[in-house]
Amino acid sequence: MSATSRGFRVDAADYAADRDALRAVREAVFVREQGVPLELELDAQDPDCLHVLARDADGRPIGTGRLTPAHTLGRMAVLPQWRGRGVGAAMLAALTGLARERRWNAIELHAQVDAIGFYLRHGYLPIGPRYMEAGIEHQSMRRALGGPNAVEDREAAIAACIGIIDATRRGLRVYSRALDPGLFDAPPVLDALRRLAVRGDGVELRFLLQDADTPQREHAPLLALAQRLPSVLLFRAVDDPVDRAYPSAFVANDGGGYYFRGLGHRFDGETALDAGGRARQLREEFDRTWERSRPCSEYRALGL
Repeated sequence: MSATSRGFRVDAADYAADRDALRAVREAVFVREQGVPLELELDAQDPDCLHVLARDADGRPIGTGRLTPAHTLGRMAVLPQWRGRGVGAAMLAALTGLARERRWNAIELHAQVDAIGFYLRHGYLPIGPRYMEAGIEHQSMRRALGGPNAVEDREAAIAACIGIIDATRRGLRVYSRALDPGLFDAPPVLDALRRLAVRGDGVELRFLLQDADTPQREHAPLLALAQRLPSVLLFRAVDDPVDRAYPSAFVANDGGGYYFRGLGHRFDGETALDAGGRARQLREEFDRTWERSRPCSEYRALGL
């Protein structure tokens, strides 16, 4: 199905032929490393699932994942020595390709909490509260295929922002009423913005505000980061009455990701990481407004 130039390849697996290789990886990771009981790791769904298998250059199994008939993704496992080398992302892409070939509308999964960030970067949003499964804390997540994900609450809004920020190549555009308290002051979003801002490869973060006074008055934490990195985080405020009346808000990157809210004072909206046309449209709209807006020089002048 797919090959990489990083010393491994990922292919669709035939469960009958590849059963031992699939289970070797899963038992190493889930049973011996994480302490999941063998009787919980094994289930009757395996023969009916779609599996992918990652192998190293010598053909040894190093990672695996599956899709169930219920359209859920699971059993994602990569051997420790291969983590951080793109194996998980390659397997996820392969599984997503299998789902698209079958015209699935969405994929759901149960992510271990320490893997949530990985799935956020690939367009998955959290659903509902966290819970315990096999003695490990989990979060249900979902990604729509063939259309945007619906964002329904603050938690999903935070997740959408993190995914878009982490997928930014060089340019991030944020159109906001007043830096959206509850969103751009949320620690996970601030951490993602900080990671992007200090990357040091010419990245630029532009924020266009309808109300520049409120973030200053409320000591928005993002302004402190902007003080340290004034050439990376740029702020402007709209001047034109038409722009002041614009009801929406959005975040868009240069990698095809966006999060759009029809009403800027609410969190509900839609998001996608692979919608190049819509993301480009929003960036172009942003840039036109940016050119006729004023720099927020007061942020620097007051030493914020």
